[in-house]
Amino acid sequence: MTVRQVILGLGSNQDALANFRRCLDALHARFGALLVSRVFESEPVGMPKSQGNFHNLVVAFESDASPVELKAWSKRQEKAQGRLPKSAGASQHPIDIDLLTVGELCGVIDDIALPRAEITANAFVLQPLAELLPEQRHPASGASYAELWQNAQTNHAFTGQRLWPVDFSWHDEPAPHLSDD
Repeated sequence: MTVRQVILGLGSNQDALANFRRCLDALHARFGALLVSRVFESEPVGMPKSQGNFHNLVVAFESDASPVELKAWSKRQEKAQGRLPKSAGASQHPIDIDLLTVGELCGVIDDIALPRAEITANAFVLQPLAELLPEQRHPASGASYAELWQNAQTNHAFTGQRLWPVDFSWHDEPAPHLSDD
């Protein structure tokens, strides 16, 4: 199998920092070294504000797992941390794990769209990604994440999507960091 860089977006609006730590521990146990962005808080996008603010981060790691395997692992992790299915009408999200990219893969692979459209649609995904991997190129557009973030700011693409950095550490290290304890 081919080893590729995997990028996930993590979000939570319920005990977020504790849920992030549990998820990062599980990711580290399964996939090894992780590159972790800063955490950002934002108001909900596309959901009622009554759900409360969300916290988001981006994590990158190397894996030979397929997109299907990565999505299945993510859904098991969400369930293990108490995430209810969307069909249950749950408004609280202990953890939401989105598969953003798997290497340079582009297109729909077993009903998984890669790269995920939310990369360029939401500030809470693009800003941490641009900070974590500024020179990395978006698989479809070829632009670096830093360029995409700068263009979005210049064009006011994220009007109304304000972000606030949140103090967060994982394994007693400030993020962003590379951990392979």
